[in-house]
Amino acid sequence: MKILFMGTPDFAVPSLERLLRDGHEVALVVTQADKPKGRGHKLAPPPVKECALSHGLPVLQPPILKTDEVYETLRAVQPDCIVVAAYGKILSQRILDIPPLGCINVHASLLPKYRGAAPIQWAVLNGEKEAGVTTMRMNAGLDTGDMLLKSSRRVPDTMTGGELQALLAVDGAALLSETLRRLEAGELVPQPQDDTLSSYAPMLQKSQSPLDWSRPASELHNQVRGLNPWPSASCSYEGKCLKIHVSRVG
Repeated sequence: MKILFMGTPDFAVPSLERLLRDGHEVALVVTQADKPKGRGHKLAPPPVKECALSHGLPVLQPPILKTDEVYETLRAVQPDCIVVAAYGKILSQRILDIPPLGCINVHASLLPKYRGAAPIQWAVLNGEKEAGVTTMRMNAGLDTGDMLLKSSRRVPDTMTGGELQALLAVDGAALLSETLRRLEAGELVPQPQDDTLSSYAPMLQKSQSPLDWSRPASELHNQVRGLNPWPSASCSYEGKCLKIHVSRVG
């Protein structure tokens, strides 16, 4: 299958690598712009770009998707399918209409719960005992498309957001592989989401870091886990700000 892949962070890398391992033709990789990183604020490429270049794949980093030039570039690829994994930008309807087999998104939650940018972290913050990945056929809404396949795993009460993300990235790649296989075979039956069961998982903010000691210990523990590795839970001690990376409920 000829694929146009769109993704940016570490979570998306296993999906891109799985597409190549499965023998798909990844004709173009679209990712977000290089960003300043570290104390020197030197521009650093996103993980998906690094992965793509290591495999000799062409990379496009448009600052804005909603231009005629970008649309024509994507359309010229003539992909059978567009695969999206944590790209970080909304796709217009005309981009969604490009591939004959549609746009498939690898979303790190058990939809319709936790639509949005940070589903993994919010699952941990809320103390969920189960988390997972859903592949869905994208529409113009925010993670509202019809669901295709799901995989789930147990979330131990010691697991951090970062640890869960690493596991779900691998789960997502395997689920994507199965989704595309069944899509080609015409075996998928899309399932509409029940909007009444939906919840939203917005991007994390540094303002969420401070621990409020009046809250129950279990909630503070989930805050520590969910904000690890970023932005990290914090507290003040003798005039200093301390970052809390690990906790335990006594």
